Amino acid sequence: MLSPEKLHALGIGPEWSEPLTTTFITFGINDAKRQAAFIGQCSHECNHFKTLEENLNYRPETLQKLFGHKFKPEEIALYAHNPEKIANRIYANRGGNRDEASGDGHRFHGRGCIQLTFHDNYWHCGQALNRDFVSHPELVATPMYAALSAGWFWTTHGCNALAESGDEEGLCRRINGGTFGLQERIALTQKATSILV
Repeated sequence: MLSPEKLHALGIGPEWSEPLTTTFITFGINDAKRQAAFIGQCSHECNHFKTLEENLNYRPETLQKLFGHKFKPEEIALYAHNPEKIANRIYANRGGNRDEASGDGHRFHGRGCIQLTFHDNYWHCGQALNRDFVSHPELVATPMYAALSAGWFWTTHGCNALAESGDEEGLCRRINGGTFGLQERIALTQKATSILV
């Protein structure tokens, strides 16, 4: 069990002791190197285990910059600062989500420590964990399932091997799709390594 003292040293609340320990046991994240990498990556992804839902409350200029290709110029102002409408547009017709009007984009927006997104991922992860995340996607934003869903992603995407080899950039790309936040992820992993070993 990850002790509250170690979690405190990592800047993580004590409520994460059982979820992280359960995740490590369930998904074979079973040595200090793997655990430190998991904590480092997740800590960056979910604001040090404090933010378990994707923030889609974009200003017009940010929406244009990130997702301008999904909107006509005159639509940007109509969608800005409306997370539900934004999610329904940008995640429509992808990953098992239906069209924008279905509401699937918002229903299956990013939740958990590694931002589980899209109907198909909620379904597959739910099957692996014996939970109905399609009917109850909000469960993924609770500490236990936020951690377990991240463990499911970690395992199904071969992250233990990348952690073992110390491939920080490869891990970042596997989880984030690019190298966003790479230096912070490395620093957080190094800090976790120093505390867990």
